[in-house]
Amino acid sequence: MSKGLVLGLVLATGDVLIGAAMANAMPMTTGRTTSQPIGHYEFCQQVPQECRATGNYAPDRLTQRAWAKMVEINARVNATIAPRTDLEMWGREEIWSYPVKYGDCEDYALQKRHELIQAGFHTSNLLITVVLQPNGDGHAVLTVRTDRGDFILDNLVSKVLDWRDTRYRYLKRQSTANAGKWVDIIDDRPNIVAGNF
Repeated sequence: MSKGLVLGLVLATGDVLIGAAMANAMPMTTGRTTSQPIGHYEFCQQVPQECRATGNYAPDRLTQRAWAKMVEINARVNATIAPRTDLEMWGREEIWSYPVKYGDCEDYALQKRHELIQAGFHTSNLLITVVLQPNGDGHAVLTVRTDRGDFILDNLVSKVLDWRDTRYRYLKRQSTANAGKWVDIIDDRPNIVAGNF
């Protein structure tokens, strides 16, 4: 199946999915300030304008247009960037960068964040988020804060999902007030606490 056809199918189902997503989504609960991932710290040293105070704006309004843009950017970036580890690309781990042809999870998240900012989303609401996969491996996704809850854009999943509908344990994410600061996520969903992935 061609990348164009995959993108078309994802966009075609976007309007159907938004109704259910908007009805049930909720925001994450965050806690205290926590450590910044080393890769993000180094990224901020190179691109300081991406790591400034953001003003802690209210969540973006989730309109049909906003939903369609989230779905379109998630699908397009997933389809056009080929997965490669930092070790394969740079010879060492934890290099965060904007992908050109290749990237790993945080590179996908950075690119989606950049494109959503260009599309009119506020930087306060586009938060790179660190999670644990069911197998225990670390992973990064992009959380989009909306007035209908928090949604996840993920390079491993084609759909944009309510954060509670993923199989991840959420650890921390960028602060809504400052893109260079990070906060804990209080992930007390019963199925996650019980380890029922």
